Formats: sequence, structure tokens, C-alpha cells
Amino acid sequence: MLCFALEGIEAVPVTVEVDVSPGIPVFELVGLPDAAVRESRERVRAAIRNGGWSFPAQRITVNLAPAYTRKGGAGFDLAIALGVLAAGGHLPPGALQGVAAAGEMALDGALRPVRGALAMALAARGAPCAALIVPAENAGEAALAGGTVLAATHLADVVAHLAGTGRLPVAVAPASTKPSGGSLPDLADIKGQLIARRALEVAAAGGHNLFLVGPPGAGKSLLARCLPAILPALAPDEALEVSRIHSVAGQLPGGRLMKTRPFRSPHHCASRPAILGGGSPIRPGEVTLAHRGVLFLDELPEFARQVLEGLRQPLEEGRVLLSRAQGSATFPARPMLVAAANPCPCGYLGDSTHACTCSSMAITLYRSRLSGPLLDRFDIQLYLAPVPYEHFTAASETGGAESSRVVRTRVERARAVQTARFRE
Repeated sequence: MLCFALEGIEAVPVTVEVDVSPGIPVFELVGLPDAAVRESRERVRAAIRNGGWSFPAQRITVNLAPAYTRKGGAGFDLAIALGVLAAGGHLPPGALQGVAAAGEMALDGALRPVRGALAMALAARGAPCAALIVPAENAGEAALAGGTVLAATHLADVVAHLAGTGRLPVAVAPASTKPSGGSLPDLADIKGQLIARRALEVAAAGGHNLFLVGPPGAGKSLLARCLPAILPALAPDEALEVSRIHSVAGQLPGGRLMKTRPFRSPHHCASRPAILGGGSPIRPGEVTLAHRGVLFLDELPEFARQVLEGLRQPLEEGRVLLSRAQGSATFPARPMLVAAANPCPCGYLGDSTHACTCSSMAITLYRSRLSGPLLDRFDIQLYLAPVPYEHFTAASETGGAESSRVVRTRVERARAVQTARFRE
């Protein structure tokens, strides 16, 4: 039968082969398994015994093919357990033919969710497989890919289904989240800053990177957080792509297809692997989780230099290629980069209401944290002056008070024109 190993945002089909032969009782796993996969021997042994089946007191060899692909995680538990049960004669011949399974098992045989269920379902659809069996918590997410997805809560339910004495329910994809601003701030709440509002609309229409510079209180962060509300909803293929990324990262909300564009705002102390991706196993970073959405870097000069310079190539090529000792992975990375910064260390350079206390050397050193090639990635660079107090109280100075919904309509119209132009 089939199960799946995650490589980047892709799921690679893995064939589980089980051989039971005479000899000293031993349970051997081969095929480049990591520690989590090797530990599945104890989970599988306990689940089978606690389920009431006899565990073969012979030499058991489980091969995860292809042998050159590294296998990680606990998602192989269910497939290994079913293979052992079939080899032990507890399942009819051919019961596992054309079946794929993924899921972690508790010691009593209960199934627990795994990450990357959507990617696995897409891979199963292309294998092809007659059915994919996943834990009930992953069933709705896996059903987003189409095909036959069966939801299970216990190993006994899966065995009964394959033996023909029971039937697993077919999973139904949950309704996708509606594209709305939700708790995001609305442009109607911003007073003044007419040029900044226009820059935000132009950036949203063209997918341009935006750099906002200004003293504290000028509204840089608020403007950036208004950007997702004026962006158009994800197209169907984009929604599936973004949902698969968040599924692999274990961050798909409610297992629902994402319709709104992601907004990621990491803290300036975030490490290079957190932004670009990495770890063991390799997982996507913030620049990939913001794919097709917005990556907001507040206090840009406070980020580590190596983190900022590492963003240059992904912003240019639209992908992140990570090479590690245990393998390599390629992640998509096409977010809108929005950054905010103060003009100087104290923040009040050019402010008419506060005096700047920074020396020229301090200002030079502060600005030198951002290299020229990095600043060249920003299509729009804008200085924001603080809005006078009178503008907050005067009804005539509301910046037009257009809501995000009105602006989003114009952005969608502009993008439709561009789509038609590039199609020609």
C-alpha cells in the first residue's frame, strides 16, 4: 500500500512493503527512516496487541520504498500497521491494493492527525489511488483535493472497512472561508495620509513592494495592516497552492480552503530559518507562508543583516532553495513585501513637533543597516509625516473616508485589466 513523505510542499508516494519470515522475533524498518518513523515500531506493536490481534512472533521487515527518499514524521504508523496485519493474515488478500493511508497512532490504536494532509491527498489523486484513509481530523482538509477520502478514528475501523465488515464515512470538504477583512483594520479608519493611501492602492493593484518611512505615530503599521483588506481574493488555483503550503506547515485554519491572502508579520528578532525556512525536517519560513499575500517587516533596520540579505534572491526569483545535509527543498516565495522603518534611531528626524537627538554618525550607521540591493527591491518608497491633531477632529480632513471594500473594487478592476493584457 501507499503512504507519503513530505519534501518541501510536495508529498512523495512511498510504498510500504512488509515481509514476515521465520527467525528470531525482530521488527526492522529500512528505507531511510528518521527517529520518529523508527519509533513507530513500538506504537504499531502496542496498537495491534491492544486491538485484539496477535502480533507475529517472527522476523518482520518493513521496507519504505524508494529507499533513497528520506522519511520523517509519524504519518507512516497507519500504513505500517495495516501492512503488518495483512502479512499476519488478519486482512483478506488484495485488501490493500490501490489504498493509501496516512496517520499517527496512539498506543490503543486511536488515530491522530498529521500535517500535510492536503499535499498527501493531491499526491494520492495523481498516483492514482482508489481511496485515501486519513484521521478524522484531517479528513476535511484532504477532501479539498477531490477524490475519495475516508475518515477514520481508530485502527479497528480501518480493518473492518478493508475486511468488508464495516464502512468508513466519505469525507466532505468544509466550506471555504469567505474573503473578508475580518478583524483587519479598515482604510476608513485612517485620517489624512492621502498620498500613503494612494500608494497603498497602487501597490495592491500592481503587486509592488512598499517601504514606509516615518516617525512614530505616523501610521506606518496601521497602513500596512490595511493592505490585506484591499487585495482581491485568491483565485481557485492560488487558494489550493496557498492552502497546501499552510497544510505542510501545520497551520491550515480549520482544514478549510484559504480564500483570503495571508498576512505575516514576524518579529524583528526572528532568525534566518524562521524567515527563509529550514529546520529538520525542512519547513517553510515566513516568506513562503506569506506566498500570494503580504509579508510585513516592521522596524526593518532592526532585523539581522543576514536575514535581510537572504531575502534578496527569493524576492527576485519567487522561490527559496534550501540545501541541507539531509536534503534540499524548494519553496515558493512570491509575497508582497511591505516594510516600515524610522528615519533615525530616535525616530524623529524630519518631525516638526519633536527634535531629533541623533548625531550624523548615528544616522549614517542606522541607515547603513539596509543595503542598496535590498532597497532596490522596493518599488515604492514613501516618507510619512505625522498627521496634525486638527485633522483627527475636523470632519473635512478624513482622507476621503473610503472603506477598504470600495478600494478593493478598484484594485480588482485594475488587476483584471492587467490579466487581460498579459493574456494577449
